[in-house]
Amino acid sequence: MTLAITPGTTTSVPAVVGADLRVPLVTGERVTYANLDHAASAPCLQEVRDAVDELLPWYASVHRGAGFASQVSTRVYEQARDRVRRFVGAHPSDTVVFTRNTTDSLNLLARSVPRNTAVVLFDSEHHAALLPWRGPNVQRVPAPSSSGAAVVALDRALAAAPVGPRLVIVTGASNVTGELWPVAELAKVARRHGARIALDAAQLAPHRPINARELGVDYVAFSGHKIYAPFGAGVLVGRADWLQQAQPYLVGGGATSKVTDHGDRLGVAWSAVPERHEAGSPNVVGVHALAAACEILSRHWEQTVAHEQELLTRLRDGLRTVPGFRELSILTDADKVGVVSFTINGFDAGFLAAALSAEYGIGVRDGAFCAHVIVSRLVKKAGSHEQRAVRASIGLGTTAEHVDRLVAALRTLVTEGPKWTYTRCDGRWVPEDDGRTLPPFLA
Repeated sequence: MTLAITPGTTTSVPAVVGADLRVPLVTGERVTYANLDHAASAPCLQEVRDAVDELLPWYASVHRGAGFASQVSTRVYEQARDRVRRFVGAHPSDTVVFTRNTTDSLNLLARSVPRNTAVVLFDSEHHAALLPWRGPNVQRVPAPSSSGAAVVALDRALAAAPVGPRLVIVTGASNVTGELWPVAELAKVARRHGARIALDAAQLAPHRPINARELGVDYVAFSGHKIYAPFGAGVLVGRADWLQQAQPYLVGGGATSKVTDHGDRLGVAWSAVPERHEAGSPNVVGVHALAAACEILSRHWEQTVAHEQELLTRLRDGLRTVPGFRELSILTDADKVGVVSFTINGFDAGFLAAALSAEYGIGVRDGAFCAHVIVSRLVKKAGSHEQRAVRASIGLGTTAEHVDRLVAALRTLVTEGPKWTYTRCDGRWVPEDDGRTLPPFLA
């Protein structure tokens, strides 16, 4: 998961839609939007939008249409499997199942594991990876303090796991802290114990190249909306046998090869994977966008990583100058992608996020980031009585000015206070007498 980086400028990266978006402030001004919320959902790449526009005139239902447009859409959809397979460095025999997002992919995998499979995962996982696996055969390992400790903890957990099929779930990069987990080392441990390993790559895929074969993982799941293709598609890539043996994730057209009427019952022959788990009319446009994003990112990894690491250093150095700043961290020895979660002593995370938006045109995330267990623990460790933090996340749409604006705004809020008055409404901080108008298409 390492990549040699040559220091350089932060300008030669793929462009995103909305880079020049201007948003209103409560003070009456308008400023260019500083999107520091890429970890939640990334903007659309301009090249992805172009790819979607190119497809739309040809869009039609796939797989069973004789019309020429249907044949074109079918070819687009099926070619996307190979494009995604190459993006994650999967085995040629690995199946590619298109889903809605990472959550959908991991739930599909959870439905497909053999009965009595022992599942081992760290309790620092995002809810998408944490919640599908529940029951007596699931072992949640407390979050380790270092990469080495993670390897040791997994080794012990698998040694104590019941005999039979085993599966390890691990994130590639934490959506809370941005820290890179030692996936290859964990995969070696899993293999030694006869376990398979599934990689939640939702936060890894936009920031680092993935090679499933080199990492030694059996499954990879990620979302289009995290990799600059926000059109509702996700994917699960991996070994076909468990997926082939499982009942269809959804039942309906496409998942069946034949349905027969036997009077008191229907006879059903299910399709083979991947169609077995893709019932209904597929999201051809979303899948095409996801595959296009995969190829665009693959051509620009060196520039992308250099861009993000330069801005990440600038962000962390700047935030350390803010009084009361405390960064959340799980693995003390890990490298990071462009995600920084933090608390500021004496300030509510939701208030900070609201003021940053209303007064400075900055978008960040506040809360527990769908990882309540680990965020609660880390926030408490940071000395806060709240159960929430602020998360600033960098991506291809981020500039040095965005980072500097965030740091300056936080310093001003902490040392001088807000310019506006805020109140709580339905559990959220909102500016009083908010005169900002919505865009015309929402009028």
